[in-house]
Amino acid sequence: MIWIRSLAFNIAFHLWTALMCFALLWMLLLPRPQMVAVVKWYLSTVGWLERTLVGIRYEVRGRENLPDGPFLLAAKHQSAWETMKLHLLVKDPAIILKRELMWIPIWGWYAAKAKMIPVDRGAGGAAIKSLIRNSRPVRDEGRPIVIFPQGTRVAPGTYRPYRIGVGMLYDSLKIPIVPMALNAGLYWPRRSFLKRPGTVVVEFLPPIPPGRPRAEAMRDLEERLESASDRLVTAAGGPPTIRPQQDEPERNKQAATAVS
Repeated sequence: MIWIRSLAFNIAFHLWTALMCFALLWMLLLPRPQMVAVVKWYLSTVGWLERTLVGIRYEVRGRENLPDGPFLLAAKHQSAWETMKLHLLVKDPAIILKRELMWIPIWGWYAAKAKMIPVDRGAGGAAIKSLIRNSRPVRDEGRPIVIFPQGTRVAPGTYRPYRIGVGMLYDSLKIPIVPMALNAGLYWPRRSFLKRPGTVVVEFLPPIPPGRPRAEAMRDLEERLESASDRLVTAAGGPPTIRPQQDEPERNKQAATAVS
């Protein structure tokens, strides 16, 4: 049954998305805020397909932790699901993404119009400088900046170290970081055809204020974001993440919890 429902969703999602990419080209002539409003409508229709065809719903916790001004949203990245919900979760976000995505015909035009922030991940230090330079105007507009601290999708239960970009932005932009934990990878697994019914939980954690030493703030971010995401994943029956710095008793404790 899951296979049939996943097949129906994948067909509907890809056909609907392809149709909208062409049918909504006129949006590129609109002012950016109006175009973003139409994009949010499209994303809400994808949410309807998720609920109707595969039974994926979502719950949001901690909205009171979102600041009024600009902030860095350090989001856990487990699947494509959260990338299609960011405009529904926070107001007018600028998402940091791979530069190559901007080269995709039509889709890249929408991303450019929405003022996403491209980064060339292979450019080393030059990429960080470009990232900071391109993020400052977005901060000055009062928009949240979304960054995936691990730099790519990471399946639940898998450890991947945090990259330097989020720390450099925190240091340079002087704005708070809001960690965003989730368990979406349990229901929309990365690189998987199957989609599983259930309720995705998204949780905004209390912000890390600006001005702290970068290394200290990054340790706090990783500890809080990984712990909260593990809590959401294991509560839904998923595997815990065993991190390298954990000692053997803690590893045994988490392994025993996963088995039980």
